[in-house]
Amino acid sequence: MDWKRAVACLAVMGALSLPAGAQSATTAGTKTPRINQRQKNQQKRMKQGVQSGELTKHETRHLEREQKKIQQDKVAAKSDGTVTPQERAKLTREQNRASRDIYHQKHDAQTQTSTQSK
Repeated sequence: MDWKRAVACLAVMGALSLPAGAQSATTAGTKTPRINQRQKNQQKRMKQGVQSGELTKHETRHLEREQKKIQQDKVAAKSDGTVTPQERAKLTREQNRASRDIYHQKHDAQTQTSTQSK
């Protein structure tokens, strides 16, 4: 897949995850099913990247820290009993960035074997 297609694919994925107005109406309070599902999907993508050798240990640690920060922000957003549309939008932006980071790390020239030989 060339880079233009990859960017277009990511843009479509991001656009599909943006309807925050509809989401907040159906998931009032502290429920975050879309955010939870994206976290699971990103964890699965990272696990696959480690297993295939596409992610190095250093890259994996960086991506895990990024996921931990999103989780902490989600807990903080829920702490007052309501996740506002602004908080949902912030979490979505963080997840979009994390998704791009996973993609870029998996598709860079580094692999577990190339870093082990150095």
